[in-house]
Amino acid sequence: MSVALTSAAVPTSTRSDKVRVMVVDDSVVIRGMISRWIGAEPDMEVVASLRTGLDAVNQLERFNPDVAVLDIEMPDLDGISALPQLLAKKRDLVIIMASTLTRRNAEISLKALSLGASDYIPKPESTREATAAETFRHDLIQKIRHLGAKARRSPVHTTASPPLAPGHDKPRTGLAPVAAPAAPTQITRRSFGLLQPKVLLIGSSTGGPQALMSLVAEIGPVIDRVPVLITQHMPPTFTTILAEHLARTSKRPAHEGIDGESIRPGQIYLAPGGRHMRIARHGIDATIVLDDGPPVNFCKPAVDPMFTSAIDVWQGSIMSVILTGMGSDGMRGGKDIVAAGGSVIAQDEASSVVWGMPGAAVNAGICAAVLPLNQIASKLVRVFAGDRS
Repeated sequence: MSVALTSAAVPTSTRSDKVRVMVVDDSVVIRGMISRWIGAEPDMEVVASLRTGLDAVNQLERFNPDVAVLDIEMPDLDGISALPQLLAKKRDLVIIMASTLTRRNAEISLKALSLGASDYIPKPESTREATAAETFRHDLIQKIRHLGAKARRSPVHTTASPPLAPGHDKPRTGLAPVAAPAAPTQITRRSFGLLQPKVLLIGSSTGGPQALMSLVAEIGPVIDRVPVLITQHMPPTFTTILAEHLARTSKRPAHEGIDGESIRPGQIYLAPGGRHMRIARHGIDATIVLDDGPPVNFCKPAVDPMFTSAIDVWQGSIMSVILTGMGSDGMRGGKDIVAAGGSVIAQDEASSVVWGMPGAAVNAGICAAVLPLNQIASKLVRVFAGDRS
């Protein structure tokens, strides 16, 4: 039996300033836990707590949520099947997929991103494990807050768009397309570094997997010339699968970084979930160092350790890119790269799922270019071919 947490007598057109959340999970324990967490936040509220994807589809108009936290494995209609039906009814609905950390569920979560989900979050195996539950709580609340706030600022018609074909050059998210705003007037743009870059470093978070797929598909000439190292905020298992997807999309070797391995041109190295990926000099080789230290910027892996450590190896011959994501990870490392003579490109706000990380870099005045996602690859190809304009 589905349980609504708000009165059905409240008209759906009456909307407070709070982000409205629908929790969909067949576990009454998980539904109750998530609902309590959301209820404790002053800027969000649970408008429905439902057991199946079918309940969510049937009652979407009644509760009119901004965000749906959608479990993958449910009776009647599972999460991946409910996803397109929910978006068909409300195109700008933010959907966060929630699943236990298995390879199958990680694969499904990444597939959900290509079908229109905005983000994913791994559920702890046991809610009795305090540390895991607290991490889950922190991450979930932040995702709801940032994604829900953007969706409320960007209302659109609820007519669904057709699904993207595989390999399409623009990532699709559960968020509505946003018309490109006028160019900001206060962006400080730096010149590109004078040195020929010898490596490409990329940092990303929320919205990153789809952005990375789009990017690596178009930068083959860069990958062939230099190594590409990526830190995407992601848990273990998810990064393993993401690396496989990056290899297929780029048609270049891609794998999780291995502690002590030499870094070579023509390869994509992805920071493994739960470990920071740093770079060190070993003789004449640049090598990967995996770090099991504490989170940085609440993240592990984090972008800043990769960015900063690369300076000791390549000095100012570094090109770095900061893609969509929450928080400010990558900004401090980007400052260090620029101070050493390297360059930073940031994704622009209109094409970002969340403009936290790239926005922090832009506001810090460290970027040589601020570009829509679909223009970053061509810019990188030109820069690595010698164009510093």
